[in-house]
Amino acid sequence: MREKEAVKFPETLQECMRYFADEDRALDFMKFIRWPDGIVKCPRCGSEDVAFMFTRKLWRCRADNKQFSVKIGTIMEDSPISLDKWLCAFWLIVNAKNGISSYELMRSLGLTQKTSWYLLHRIRFAMQSGSFDKLKGQVEADETFIGARARNIHKNKRRANMYGTMVGKTAVLGLLERNTSETTSRVRLKVVESVRRHDLDPEIRKQVEKGSEVHTDKLRSYENLADEYVHQVIDHAECYARGHVHTNGLENFWSLLKRGIRGTYVNVEPFHLFRYLDEQAFRFNERKDNDAGRFIKAVAGYVGKGLRYSKLIGQEDGGSLPPETTGTWQAV
Repeated sequence: MREKEAVKFPETLQECMRYFADEDRALDFMKFIRWPDGIVKCPRCGSEDVAFMFTRKLWRCRADNKQFSVKIGTIMEDSPISLDKWLCAFWLIVNAKNGISSYELMRSLGLTQKTSWYLLHRIRFAMQSGSFDKLKGQVEADETFIGARARNIHKNKRRANMYGTMVGKTAVLGLLERNTSETTSRVRLKVVESVRRHDLDPEIRKQVEKGSEVHTDKLRSYENLADEYVHQVIDHAECYARGHVHTNGLENFWSLLKRGIRGTYVNVEPFHLFRYLDEQAFRFNERKDNDAGRFIKAVAGYVGKGLRYSKLIGQEDGGSLPPETTGTWQAV
């Protein structure tokens, strides 16, 4: 960013709007996020022989004689929305405890509802960050179901066999690594086909280091974990905690997640649920940071990702951007 301006980086939404209202300042910030070493490279060929065109806010690569912007090869590609609105949307979604709806964003930024909805999903994609580090120490594992109650589903959409509290809902597996003296607790989430052993057991083994202490409820799907882990079981029919053996950390997280979905989004299509899990997991894992810190971490994830509208609504996989990874674990 420009060194000649000694402007304090925003700490509140009002300061964010004022700070990025300057088009040059917003561009400098995105340039710093994408090329932190200060060397602008062509996203197509990687050449450093580029020239900036001040009138159009674009770069021209002398190697392939093509132009590119700071949006090329990111979730912002092909978006006519200005950078100041993009950055304000980032600030709003990463710092809203229960999320922000597309209608609220529409009113706040002066966009259409369809554009706001698409923009929010692309920001959630930027908030998705996978990690190869396995969880260790004391880890809680629990499952939940998210979706509308069968009795509340319109009769034209309700299947003949859709009865009970869990039918028609989507299963989600959660893992929570408890905090230590050096780190705070962090959560990982994934949509699963069912809560049967063949769906839960392999996923836990992929994400948790062998020898760790795994805490679960008495669901039989977890019974085989004792061969590689110190498996601690709490029977919720008897009590919810026995010393340090409990799953209360994840139970608390489930309440935060469902409060946001029911209160802000009302309901979520199973096809899009994993994006909302990414959103809530990001905010939870970064809860100890301040608003500016969460904002910068989220914006840093915008590079190298692309989400076409046709892909988002389940149609053809159009475009040359990297394909989206669906159903992945959300982690720090």
